[in-house]
Amino acid sequence: MLHLAYAGCRVTLSLFALKLDASPFTVGMLLSLFALVPMTFSVPVGRLIDRVGVRRPMLIAAALEFAGIMVAVAWPALPALFITSCVVGSGFILLHIAVNYFSAVVGKPEDRVRNFSWLALGFSTSGFLGPMIAGFAIDWIGHRLTMLLLACFALAALVGLYLKHIEVPRQPADAHGARQRRLVDLLRSPGMRRVFIVSGLLSMVWDLFSFVVPIHGSTIHLSASTIGLILGAFGGAVFVVRLAMPLIVNRVSEWQMLIGAMISTGIALFIFPLVKTAAVLIALAFFLGIGLGGAQPMIMTLLYNKAPQGRGAEAIGVRTFLINISQSAIPLMFGALGAALGMTPVFWTMAIALVAGGWVLRKPAA
Repeated sequence: MLHLAYAGCRVTLSLFALKLDASPFTVGMLLSLFALVPMTFSVPVGRLIDRVGVRRPMLIAAALEFAGIMVAVAWPALPALFITSCVVGSGFILLHIAVNYFSAVVGKPEDRVRNFSWLALGFSTSGFLGPMIAGFAIDWIGHRLTMLLLACFALAALVGLYLKHIEVPRQPADAHGARQRRLVDLLRSPGMRRVFIVSGLLSMVWDLFSFVVPIHGSTIHLSASTIGLILGAFGGAVFVVRLAMPLIVNRVSEWQMLIGAMISTGIALFIFPLVKTAAVLIALAFFLGIGLGGAQPMIMTLLYNKAPQGRGAEAIGVRTFLINISQSAIPLMFGALGAALGMTPVFWTMAIALVAGGWVLRKPAA
């Protein structure tokens, strides 16, 4: 429910800003703030969760999301949207680290792929529903009431977390990790560095897709509900491919999946800005979701497995930090590029980045 509110908020903020005559560069700034503020505290939050567990961080995350969305409801102006972006983004990143750590440590080590697949299916469901609900709600009740609707989902999640006790055993750090926790130690492992790079590139494309589709859709005069359907088709495809992951994993290695996802997604992104028909855009979005959707559970499993004992949440926090660097800088860069040259170069730059990433990852990680 919190991811639904977050995903719907991203779409609503983009379209709300465009309605307030914001430029693509301003929209890029708004979406960058979802990641810029959390970037400053994601690693300390990971270390905190290693020490105190997940319950209190998840409660704080839900409260932040609710409060951030309500800012836009109470003050429907462009400055308020910037505040909403900062606060909601901070809440979701806190939730993201906590819930991924929960999925890694609950149950047995051999359950991790299954746990992350279930978590990914949950995010896929909310990723499908959030943009669609936001798109249809904007057409029916307007941007401000849509934000209020999304705030209700965050409030319901906050109440549910408060009433239901959720906690997992904490894993103590080894003797060296207990004495000194240095970020560089997590980056020295070639395997972890490779996972961080792959994760950052795929996450960059994922978030940029949600940034460019509302702008591209508005440029070709699609309605908010149609834009929501396009984004929802992407989320639906992610759900489908993750549902089929137990069958896929038995037949294809992790790195083959990543290379295939990058190359196929790069091709689809190259075609995307050349299409103006809603049905074809929905089909392309579904294809993109298939390409990107299966990578996340495997990335998170590899990341936690390679992390030192007692530093699993910190490793997730480091990944979040590195992702947020790209999420903060690249929407600004692509927003400026889109304002100057249009959205086609943005799509093509993303396509080139993915195909190049697939080439770099053609050999399995050590």
